[in-house]
Amino acid sequence: MSEIGRIEKTYSSQFSSFRPLFDVKSTPQFCSYRGMSAKASHSTTPNNTYLTKKALSSVDEEKLGAGNLLYQVNGTNSSLFSRNLRMLDAFDDEYGGVIVDSERLPANPNVFASMLRFSISHWKTKEKKGIWLKLPAEKSDLVPVAVKEGFEYHHAERGYVMLTYWLPKGPSMLPANASHQVGIGGFVINGNNEVLVVQEKYCAPPFSGLWKIPTGFIVESEEIFTGSVREVKEETGIDTEFVEVVAFRHVHNVAFEKSDLFFICMLKPLSTQIMVDDHEIQAAKWMPLVEFVEQPLIQQDCMFKKVIDICIARLGKRYCGLSVHQLASTFDGKTSSLYYNVVDSHHNNCIGN
Repeated sequence: MSEIGRIEKTYSSQFSSFRPLFDVKSTPQFCSYRGMSAKASHSTTPNNTYLTKKALSSVDEEKLGAGNLLYQVNGTNSSLFSRNLRMLDAFDDEYGGVIVDSERLPANPNVFASMLRFSISHWKTKEKKGIWLKLPAEKSDLVPVAVKEGFEYHHAERGYVMLTYWLPKGPSMLPANASHQVGIGGFVINGNNEVLVVQEKYCAPPFSGLWKIPTGFIVESEEIFTGSVREVKEETGIDTEFVEVVAFRHVHNVAFEKSDLFFICMLKPLSTQIMVDDHEIQAAKWMPLVEFVEQPLIQQDCMFKKVIDICIARLGKRYCGLSVHQLASTFDGKTSSLYYNVVDSHHNNCIGN
């Protein structure tokens, strides 16, 4: 302890013997010597702002030892201080925002809080726009820390929650979460003029006993035409081939206050043997078209009835639906499914109206 006292008394004279290994303009207020460390702070500019990683671009960060600046004392290396405030690992997006690297987040909430505050301050000075912070389920304890710092919920999936922070003044310009869910219905009719219908195991009491076409939801990265074929197969065991989208419905404030797009697809049966999915389907069968249309619930519902009218018009070649075409776009470099109506004289299966 007496040795430490002598060091403190002779600090000003001893400082001249400290030679920094890196050219960093800093004013150390405490030092570590012979393995005995004192808490250190460090100012880099007259207004006491901290140097960022970019400000230290001339320094090899790996040589800094995860944020420690090394000074040489009498020919030996000693840690002068630990730079507690470090940036979160992130990269810029193409819209002037920042995406935090979710795979390199600190596990300790206190460390995360300090790094997050420092990073937000830095990004503000760089005039960044929005911050995207994806927190995996295994680091869910960081969520309240981010919310406390001003982040807002954007959306959540099974394995993560996404939060955002809009840095500029004014309303956020970040895109909102998905606004729609997409459903499909498969209208399948065989050569005997019979429609493939199902009764759902779980439904609202008013619809109990209703025979309806197989329906379901499109899953992530699934096409409308492949989703319709999949749903019919899962519920009834019938293999089908997509023909056309004959109509679609748009309605709002359905599930989770989202809007809903529902596509009615005409499909051609490739098999006949029904195998019911007993997890969600009570029964399935081939039902004569006339009997299907005459169901009271269909006759009383103007939209159900209209959908059936459209399908019947398509069967009579008095109406053309939307067939699918795979086209590539140079705009995004991806192949898209474009649904449109063209009467092809070589494959004239409908007249059009």
